[in-house]
Amino acid sequence: MPPKIPTIPQSSDWKRVLETGMQFTELRRSQARAIVSDLVAQGQVARDQMGAAVDEVLDMSRRRSEDLRKVVQHEVQRQLGSLGLATKSDLSALERRLTRANREAKKTGPAKKSSSGKKSASKSASKAG
Repeated sequence: MPPKIPTIPQSSDWKRVLETGMQFTELRRSQARAIVSDLVAQGQVARDQMGAAVDEVLDMSRRRSEDLRKVVQHEVQRQLGSLGLATKSDLSALERRLTRANREAKKTGPAKKSSSGKKSASKSASKAG
């Protein structure tokens, strides 16, 4: 039987966040222009304000996309944390500890190794001769 793969719980809040995010993904300029054109046709935006309105819609879209990305990233990190998986920062801290330990070992280690290496080399030479 294959191992069970953990999944992200599908709470109604989580589904609502994803659905909202899908509605407000980053727009292309042409899409923003179409939205603003509809607002101009409805009389809610003046024609001479169209360029500024397009920029505002694009800016709002980017902010919402970034907010959604942060929410999803936070939730993914929370879920991975609950699984007990190592994070990038955990691995970086481990690499720093190993590097530091290797440096300390090199400071104290070579003196012991070279003296034992010389002894074994001289023993080999005396046995050979």
